Amino acid sequence: MKLNNLTPAVGSTHTSKRLGRGQGSGKGGTSTRGTKGAQARAGYEHKIGFEGGQMPIQRLLPKFGFKNPTRVEYKAVNLDAIEALAQAGLKEIGVAEIKAAGLAGKNDLVKVLGNGELKSAVTVNADAFSKSAIAKIEAAGGKAVVNE
Repeated sequence: MKLNNLTPAVGSTHTSKRLGRGQGSGKGGTSTRGTKGAQARAGYEHKIGFEGGQMPIQRLLPKFGFKNPTRVEYKAVNLDAIEALAQAGLKEIGVAEIKAAGLAGKNDLVKVLGNGELKSAVTVNADAFSKSAIAKIEAAGGKAVVNE
């Protein structure tokens, strides 16, 4: 086998349709473009979203809702997860420890929620706390400190 002997597999190549080459080609006259209209003309380009004169879907569907540009999103961490970190021997639990434990991503703001029970007296540093979380942390003898 040599490079000059190589050929494509049988049936893998097709001859392209030769348009506008006269009546004998079988594709003469209008060259498969139909008769008249913008698409039959040279240089035709439709606008983005154009659906042939039909009402485009982006105009057909109603606009609704509101996206608040100043919304602050927190990653929720429950007290039972804080208790698990306290059982591991931590007395002061901050955002860095929560992220290291895989409970939040590196760019997430952390909010501690009051789901679960806290038995250990620990100091918890986070970006936000729920009222029930603050009450449970202080009832266990700990402190809830909000990062600024």
